Amino acid sequence: MDTKLKLAQRLRGLSRHSKQLIAIALDASAISLFAFISSRLLFGGLLYEPDYWLISGLALVITLGLGVFFGLYKVIVRYVGIDFFHRANLTAATSALLVPAIAIALQTQIEVLKWGILYWALALVYFCYSRYAVSAFLSRNISVAGPAKAMDRVLVYGAGSAGSQLVEGLFASGCAKPIAIVDDDPGLRGTLFKGIRVFGPDDIRKVIEAEGISRVLLAIPGASRRRRSEILRLLEPYPVHVQTVPDFQDLISGKARVDALLEIDLADVMGRNPIPPDPKLMGACITGKTVMVTGAGGSVGSELCRQIIRHRPRQVILFELSEPALYAIDIELRALLYRSQDALDIVPLLGSVCDEKRLADVLGAYTVQTIYHAAAYKHVPMVEHNILEGVRNNAIGTLRLALAAGNAGVESFVLISTDKAVRPTNVMGASKRLAEMILQALQVNSQTTQYSMVRFGNVLDSSGSVVPLFRDQIRAGGPVTVTHPKITRYFMTIPEAAELVIQAGSEAEGGDVFVLDMGEPIRIVDLARRMILLFGFTVRGPDHPEGDLEIVFTGLRPGEKLYEELLTGEEVYGTRHPRILRAKEGFMPLAQLKVKIAALAEAIDRADCDAVRKLLLHIVELYSPQNQIDDLVWNKRSLNAEDSNLKMGNVTKLPMAPRIVRKDSVAKIDKGLDEQSSVTDNMPDV
Repeated sequence: MDTKLKLAQRLRGLSRHSKQLIAIALDASAISLFAFISSRLLFGGLLYEPDYWLISGLALVITLGLGVFFGLYKVIVRYVGIDFFHRANLTAATSALLVPAIAIALQTQIEVLKWGILYWALALVYFCYSRYAVSAFLSRNISVAGPAKAMDRVLVYGAGSAGSQLVEGLFASGCAKPIAIVDDDPGLRGTLFKGIRVFGPDDIRKVIEAEGISRVLLAIPGASRRRRSEILRLLEPYPVHVQTVPDFQDLISGKARVDALLEIDLADVMGRNPIPPDPKLMGACITGKTVMVTGAGGSVGSELCRQIIRHRPRQVILFELSEPALYAIDIELRALLYRSQDALDIVPLLGSVCDEKRLADVLGAYTVQTIYHAAAYKHVPMVEHNILEGVRNNAIGTLRLALAAGNAGVESFVLISTDKAVRPTNVMGASKRLAEMILQALQVNSQTTQYSMVRFGNVLDSSGSVVPLFRDQIRAGGPVTVTHPKITRYFMTIPEAAELVIQAGSEAEGGDVFVLDMGEPIRIVDLARRMILLFGFTVRGPDHPEGDLEIVFTGLRPGEKLYEELLTGEEVYGTRHPRILRAKEGFMPLAQLKVKIAALAEAIDRADCDAVRKLLLHIVELYSPQNQIDDLVWNKRSLNAEDSNLKMGNVTKLPMAPRIVRKDSVAKIDKGLDEQSSVTDNMPDV
């Protein structure tokens, strides 16, 4: 092990009391020396020899005593700063006044002003330099991981206040070794910053290769997303792990420290700057009102709750099926309110949107004025494997909640929808499109409630999305799995999506289908490749067989399509917000829709996946499934029945569900449902 490293670790391992004794001993030697030198330089042979020792003794006792009094030995050397300078200055200055004053009183010939100025300067320089020297030595020679693991050699991007604090934090913690700093300001190039040279962006390649940089830390919390994206693209070709400091809002609120490094926000990779929300639109359906969020513990639902409480509602109802998710968001919101000292009533309620009685009880007990309906089963493969529950929750649950809201006089009802509702190829998308159609149909006769829906694509880092999946796969050493090399998706950050949902709801006139501007779609394989590179790894492939991680294509999953869309038709209108559009979509009249949903509910109760699919094909005009029925229970029952027949000697196989069910195959059920429409008014609501 390096001698300096050994010494640094031994010093750091000493007890606090031992370190203080060493500091006092060193200071005692230096103080006596400086007092003697000051006297000799100024007075030479003008003083008697005993006077020199008297002055040195006085300086030693008084200065050490004042050092203890002013807390000079309470400061941790590795974290010396301006506070230590003030303590050292008080100690040196007070000593420079008291020592000659006492010496004169003892009838020596010392000149107070000359001796005091020289001694003060020498003592102050010594105190500060000695501490800063020890601090620098310890910071640069301590390895937290021990001798078996060398510290990462780090390049810090940003020479501002965040960069300064980050470098200090790295030196103090010893978790990494800052080697160089890069900054966009041409005037800083070639300067020394905390003893480290500052380079320009054009020098990045030279610095990374010459210095063996393994990590780049972005210390630019105030930079725009577009600029951060440009920097990330600049760093992509190099095998370095890129991390960032938290943004200013988290730093100011105390939620994060400058040296609390984060993985790169994928929103920075996209480089799309969010548009500041309109305060009037944000508060129109929230401020002073009782607001209910269904699915309050989910990715979008929880972010809606965080943003809702910032706009001072009277009360927030958290409605959630999952107890752990409800508990987590309830605790988080109460902590946020405690810090902000806002008076707000939070009501955590367990329940399902499919439970009519529970919905009626909740809306009857609380005068809810706004509902954001985010409760849904959203993962395409999961819903394909659980068709009955997916349709029950997403479509029939929405109908029951919407009817309960209308009966309770709720003013605004906003459904969180999805781009998968457009020309759906899977049950999840079809069920969400049916939920949209339900609200459109209900709006026709609604006198009190404004129903609207907001469509958007994938949200970054939401539960079950590709971003956390890729992150876990990269950390596990790969491979990184992508379903198809050409698959693309629209992406938006969770906070931006929640802001736009709230603002869209404020724009509602009734029956509106709002579509969020998601920017350009992103190829998933490109996203995977960029994440691998930003973690400091290389992509393994035919052209680069020595790469670190491989991208493996696994094939499209049940119900998955290559490209998503946000619009069915072309009738789109602008709103007051540049990223919120209003679309005109066709829908089925309520009387006809209620009959078909009643049949759908009956098919679900019978656990008849075949009938459910046929009904969805009939109701959702552009639904076009590309796979056979993949419901796990349905297929298992079919296999069990087939095995039973074979054991009984009946070799006739039961037919499995067809791969693709066309419109003409539901003509019979279509005719039967139309014949029932005349008795719709006598039917109970589903």
